[in-house]
Amino acid sequence: MHLLELVMTVEDLIDDENFDSTQYEGYIYMTTNLETGRSYIGKKNFFHKTNVKLGKKELANLPVTRGRTKQTKLVVKPSDWKTYYGSSQEIKEDLKKYPKDKFVRVILKLCKTKKELTYFECKYLFQYGVLEDSTKWINDNILGKFYSKDIYL
Repeated sequence: MHLLELVMTVEDLIDDENFDSTQYEGYIYMTTNLETGRSYIGKKNFFHKTNVKLGKKELANLPVTRGRTKQTKLVVKPSDWKTYYGSSQEIKEDLKKYPKDKFVRVILKLCKTKKELTYFECKYLFQYGVLEDSTKWINDNILGKFYSKDIYL
């Protein structure tokens, strides 16, 4: 089997009617601009989870229990993962300059938990050496702790 046959893109997931995004927290992706040859690695969640304060009517309808009454509820909404290319300002500007068919969005790993997402994002960022070659990579930091400007090779 050829290596390119093993590559899964975001478009493959969108087209796969058997794919169930509720089984995963998110994915690690690599977006490549085919015009410039530069890539960006990041993570994307399938759903946004936020705590919303309960309204007066919702609070009044809660059953009476011992202890403190819960004041919030968890609201889960689908994210924009199907149209997401990356959080980098450079990617956003390039999307205005070039048509979307000039970008490839490869999924490096599907992850089941938030911790797994963060771990594998860091793993791939270090593994590919994104801070060491700014001609190939758009990423300029890892976790907001490691910056390309601080790497002296």
